[in-house]
Amino acid sequence: MSTEAQDPVKPEPRAEFEAKSRKDRPTGSTHFGDTDFGEEEVGDIGDATWGEVAQACCVHDAKTWGFIFIGTCGALFFLYFFLFSLSLLGNAAKVVSGCQAGGLLSDETNPVASLVIGELATALVQSSSTTTSIVVTLVGADAVSVNSGIYLIMGANIGTSVTNTIVAMGQMGSGDQLERAFAGATVHDLFNLLSVAVLFPLELISGYLYYLTKAMLPDSVNKGDKWKGPLKKIVSPLAGRVIKANKNVIKEVATGKVESCAEYYPVLCVDGVEDYKHCASSCDKDAGEVVGTDCGRVGLITCDKKTGCPAFFQNGATKGDDQTSGIICICISLLLLIVCLMGLVNVLQRGLLGMSTRVIYKATKIPGIFAIVIGAAITVLVQSSSITTSVLTPIVGLGVIQLEQMLPLTLGANIGTTVTGLLAALVSGKVEALQVALAHLFFNLSGILIWYPIPFMRRVPLEGARALGKWTRKSKAIPPIYVIVVFFICPLLLLGLSALFMQKTTAFTTLGSLIVVAIIAAIARFIWFWKKQDGRQKFIDCLDRRQVMSETIKTLPEDMVMLKSKVGQLAEHTGLPEDEEAVEEIAEEKPTDEEAAEPVEAAATEETS
Repeated sequence: MSTEAQDPVKPEPRAEFEAKSRKDRPTGSTHFGDTDFGEEEVGDIGDATWGEVAQACCVHDAKTWGFIFIGTCGALFFLYFFLFSLSLLGNAAKVVSGCQAGGLLSDETNPVASLVIGELATALVQSSSTTTSIVVTLVGADAVSVNSGIYLIMGANIGTSVTNTIVAMGQMGSGDQLERAFAGATVHDLFNLLSVAVLFPLELISGYLYYLTKAMLPDSVNKGDKWKGPLKKIVSPLAGRVIKANKNVIKEVATGKVESCAEYYPVLCVDGVEDYKHCASSCDKDAGEVVGTDCGRVGLITCDKKTGCPAFFQNGATKGDDQTSGIICICISLLLLIVCLMGLVNVLQRGLLGMSTRVIYKATKIPGIFAIVIGAAITVLVQSSSITTSVLTPIVGLGVIQLEQMLPLTLGANIGTTVTGLLAALVSGKVEALQVALAHLFFNLSGILIWYPIPFMRRVPLEGARALGKWTRKSKAIPPIYVIVVFFICPLLLLGLSALFMQKTTAFTTLGSLIVVAIIAAIARFIWFWKKQDGRQKFIDCLDRRQVMSETIKTLPEDMVMLKSKVGQLAEHTGLPEDEEAVEEIAEEKPTDEEAAEPVEAAATEETS
């Protein structure tokens, strides 16, 4: 047996945990909690046996089992409220921006605009499942063509990755964790962006997704039943008691059934009673249940049959009132998300303290195809790829899951999230709706076939994400800038250019062409600077200088305290006063050089005489 394999993996007693280094161990293995934990590369991790994994997992004394039980309960507590905060964030985002998202999705436009609208709508409502369901509904209602629906779905694939990128920013307290977490989050972004970069022009030229899915479908499909994942049944009711978004508003604005959200206001509850029967039920559907002469009416915030009206529901509310409530809930959810993320990370860190990385790597290293299946299965259960990747992101930040293992898990999440669209299509009973849902599935499968099986291609998103993580370590301004530029500024720029060409006039077409040429020239100049003029190294040097300056500013108060202490010791030794005013008084009393020279000159004159 090799020396590396003989490394003991059983954690030390918790009272004796100390920060160590792999240099201190004869085997050179790294343990969680080591001072040089972040320096270990994947290739440096030794191979453990399954016997060692079993020993580290299951062989403990009674005291350690007690710690494990308490830690598990704590982790589950923080995980539940972490998921609750994500659900609350999604509900609140739909309330705040649901009208805008519905308006965006309602327009039948060109492919580029459809792609951007899908991305922006998903980023606004914080849910690709919601966007996909609305797109499927639009196609089923003949409000949007199948081709436009495919491009909207492509955009939704990009927009869904904004959530876990925001979650990664919750680990800004530690440079090591932020680097790994941001890389783990952006590997999802880069895969989706690269897939769109290849498959969007391919679909534009050949329409292969359209014709492939059309050939697979019958002339008609039977309606299916709605299905909710078990996790939604556990988390959603609690979030629904705080605020519950009315998805029908978004769908009806998108399908054109109503012109704007203003038609839903003011909120009206029959006889002033705030419950589902008097506020949210339809007169046509539940005529026998509603008492009074008027129908109830709800806006962006609605009531639920089982849980009733949420805390932020208000009879007589205006659109502004509901959106203000949504903004408040977004702030609450973000605060709760950060607190739960910090708690979850802290509990996991304590549980892993002293554990050998060889054991963790062995336990989590599974073949890529199985990781894809696991990611898909988890996403089907939770009904959200954002939840899957958001939960995995802090685990990557801790170093439990390597970046190479995160990629196939996120690919599986992409596959799993297509189930929501398929179920929505089956409920609609329209062939066209099912065609769009299948196009979503085959789009993700095509992206996996392009970027994952071949190691050389796989390295493109991995190395890109790893570079972003390293830059984030040097400057914590990178994550917010990245989110704003990638998910909002660039899409809005593309949407503006698309609008210029949609005018179909010589002036606007010429202006749009000039802007496109300028953008292409700027990109070409940037690539030349980056590749030929050592721009990459100059950028890294700039980040290094900013990092040094930031660290200097942080340590300056400590340095000043030490400097004052040294000055005090020097003053005590020399007899000089420490007080600045006393020093000034002595300086005033002390004669100047000219005054001191006058008696000497006078004496010299007398001597000469």
